[in-house]
Amino acid sequence: MAIENKRNIAFLGHTQSGKTSLSESLLFSCGTSSRKGSVMEGNTLSDYSWDEIERKSSINSSLLHCNYEDISIQIIDTPGYIDFFGEVISSVRAVDNAVLIIDASSGVEVGTEKSWALLEELKLPRIIFVNKIDKEGLNKEAIISDIKSSLSSRIITLDSSTPEELMELVAESDDKLLEKYLAEGKLSLEEVASGLRKAVLEAKVFPLILGSALSSVGIDELLKSIKQYLASPLERAPLEVTGELKFSPDAAFSAFTFKSIFDPYVGQLSLLRIFSGRLAANSSFYNFTQKISERFTQIYLLQGKEQKNLEQAECGDIIAIPKSKQTHTQDSLGEEKHPLEFSAMLFPEPMISASVKPHSRQDEEKISQALNKLVAEDFTFKVSRGLQTNELIVSGLGDLHLDIMINRLKKRFNVQVDLGTPKVAYKETITKSAKVQGKYKRQSGGRGQYGDVHIEIKPLERGKEFEFVDKIVGGAIPRNFIPSVEKGIKQAMSEGVLAGYPFVDVQVTLFDGSYHDVDSSDMAFQIAGGMAFRKAVLEAGPALLEPIMDVEVAIPDEYLGQISGDLNSRHGRVMGMEMKGENQLLKAQVPLTQMFTYANDLRSITGGRGSYTMRFSHYEQVPAKTANEIIARYQEQKKKEQA
Repeated sequence: MAIENKRNIAFLGHTQSGKTSLSESLLFSCGTSSRKGSVMEGNTLSDYSWDEIERKSSINSSLLHCNYEDISIQIIDTPGYIDFFGEVISSVRAVDNAVLIIDASSGVEVGTEKSWALLEELKLPRIIFVNKIDKEGLNKEAIISDIKSSLSSRIITLDSSTPEELMELVAESDDKLLEKYLAEGKLSLEEVASGLRKAVLEAKVFPLILGSALSSVGIDELLKSIKQYLASPLERAPLEVTGELKFSPDAAFSAFTFKSIFDPYVGQLSLLRIFSGRLAANSSFYNFTQKISERFTQIYLLQGKEQKNLEQAECGDIIAIPKSKQTHTQDSLGEEKHPLEFSAMLFPEPMISASVKPHSRQDEEKISQALNKLVAEDFTFKVSRGLQTNELIVSGLGDLHLDIMINRLKKRFNVQVDLGTPKVAYKETITKSAKVQGKYKRQSGGRGQYGDVHIEIKPLERGKEFEFVDKIVGGAIPRNFIPSVEKGIKQAMSEGVLAGYPFVDVQVTLFDGSYHDVDSSDMAFQIAGGMAFRKAVLEAGPALLEPIMDVEVAIPDEYLGQISGDLNSRHGRVMGMEMKGENQLLKAQVPLTQMFTYANDLRSITGGRGSYTMRFSHYEQVPAKTANEIIARYQEQKKKEQA
């Protein structure tokens, strides 16, 4: 098919706005499917995974295609849950246009706003489809007015706008047309038609259609508008690339891997958007990101979970390559002699974390591979291991996100795990100096054990960790035993004294001691060093330290007071604020212990309109009351283990 007759589109919108139902209606109207699938009945083409059928809502992006008149349309149906916004980001990279679906009875919601902001950033042409307009009691004029005030004043309802309104809007989007309009007071029908299409392609004007996916109202108008106003692959908005990119089937092959899927039957599927040139089955491409050539055998055109073999794909096509072992999401593909790299997609950072503990040794062996596959599929899902606690930590965009991922571990990979709150990596330190003696002496018939050390400990500046000073003179302790003393001290530091957390920011000076010609040994001085350190700590004002996080919260101005108060209630300190776009960016420092429920609490306070980032800043002393509670729990646990 001619490239100018291709359209590829992402369906975006808030959850439950009807994106999947609209997809079904379009495919049925075009004769691609013989029936309209139902989300409630779990038989739609795009919501085919068990978790989507179970939840009756999209979780993954899925690919669909149909033909309308002489136009070939590829659709990516995206999820509406904010927890799966990473799917929206990757999908939008693969398309030239979007249809934003809005529930008429709900109006502009959080998912609508986030999707609109993303489309504005990329300057993609788009059509707004107001769904469920056939519900009783709806005021159409009020709905349209609300959408315009929330999103853009340059939204136009084609079937109800007067010629004058249309003419004026088109004129305002083009300097030459505006000049003529001001001079003559009107534009020709041809100028209005061509000017409107140009304005839509440049994301300056946005057609709005009222309809209903379930009753097929507005579907014909939507299809006509897709054909008439949206961009072909030759007309798409420019892309950030390193190298030369020409949107043409006759140019050198180039493609971007925007998503990876691990299919239980065919293994990994790499989803590609071809931006230029052609790609034949049973050939190879060069991966500029991995700097390798990769050979493949098949090309698939996807219709939900169904896979159709293609002999060739070209500029504008969205395809799948099976069993690509070295090609991953974010990779730039092409011909080695025509270097070209696409800019990376920017995904939101995970906002909520949980610890993961496998049920059994068998699950422990399988979990790493399973988690790696989930991470490769979803760039907003992260896996890490606590440096101090050694816990396996999973992180995502929200509770639902983590819940879905853990269920996939269980059902797709048969890995059974328990979720918990991550342990906080507390540390122990001292607040003053102390001098002590540590003497280890054992005699049991044969050769004994003898080690005697005198040490002084002092607090160091925060972040200095540990310093060992040797001030032994006159051979009070033989030189070969001094490293043993340091080793014993470090061992005691790693085990902690108060609550089992490692010691930091302490200087230990070894200034005296004694030894026995026969009974002294490496082990005796290690034990003596550890004894001395533990004894000294109890005299040096021991304290617990906790991690303090730099937190930046982006919120609409109306929530500033509530969020400031909430952060204060978490023992946080507001450090300042500034404007970021239309939002306030509030900066604070908050103890990590207070942040585990923050993602859900922020969502609750702001109705999902707030977001935040968090990174480690420094360690601070834990308040005495909290420290006493932590120490008491540790001592109680220790007693149970010794009983």
